[in-house]
Amino acid sequence: MMRWLRKPVQPEEAAAPSETAAAGEAGAAEAEPITEKLLDGVSLPERVPNEVQEMGKGPILTVREVHRTFPVGGGEIHVLKGINMEVNPGQLVMLKGRSGSGKTTLLNMLGGLDQPSSGDILFRGQALHQLNDDKRTLLRRNDIGFIFQAYALLPLLSAWENVELSLRMAGVPPQEWKRRVTHCMELVGLGKRMFHRPFELSGGEQQRVAIAKAIAHRPKLLLADEPTANLDSQMGAQVMAVFKNIIHTEQMTICMTTHDPTILEVADHVYEMVDGKFIG
Repeated sequence: MMRWLRKPVQPEEAAAPSETAAAGEAGAAEAEPITEKLLDGVSLPERVPNEVQEMGKGPILTVREVHRTFPVGGGEIHVLKGINMEVNPGQLVMLKGRSGSGKTTLLNMLGGLDQPSSGDILFRGQALHQLNDDKRTLLRRNDIGFIFQAYALLPLLSAWENVELSLRMAGVPPQEWKRRVTHCMELVGLGKRMFHRPFELSGGEQQRVAIAKAIAHRPKLLLADEPTANLDSQMGAQVMAVFKNIIHTEQMTICMTTHDPTILEVADHVYEMVDGKFIG
């Protein structure tokens, strides 16, 4: 039913039977050495690009006294209790906290998927609550990318086709698809595995396809909900290396949730959340 999306797999791109059988988490052994490639082999810019400098005149996200309550039975649950924060252009910001602390609820509101019960959330100076549903949808389609714990990849499509589909949905001109998909797949270290389907890739590789899919339309802000939660420490380090490279090469800002203390050191700023409030 989605034949128009299929790209013929060239013989040299197809996985050998033994490769496919060995995929899964063992596929990490075949993957490119992305940690070395991105952390040691990439020459990161010595200064912030002009685009980020211009955006840097003000925060890309501003949160002011945000509260969020949900009705339950005859009462309500107070999930967020007066959140204040700023995210500046070109930063990697982490929301740290245990499950149930409210960090995913906050992340959804930063992306306009939910609205605060009170308080303000400004994206590039524009209050999200002042936008109607159509305008918020347009803002998300153009300026915000999302990465979820579930990789959200279509299983019958190759990695290439999953990323290409996101460009189709974003209304990117067809003449840009091939160049942009190739660039994004190489950026996340999967240039040699872009024609494999999700079941032929390890968990870490699937997460990197999800990242390529999220950044393909060139959003200003990337929101990631526990992107390393289902990965071991090595795969988690690879994903964080990809994030740092994306910030420098794509001029994006990243805000993510995590409860993994081993990756906090790569963040520009960490907000620790306990019981719906920031501490520290």
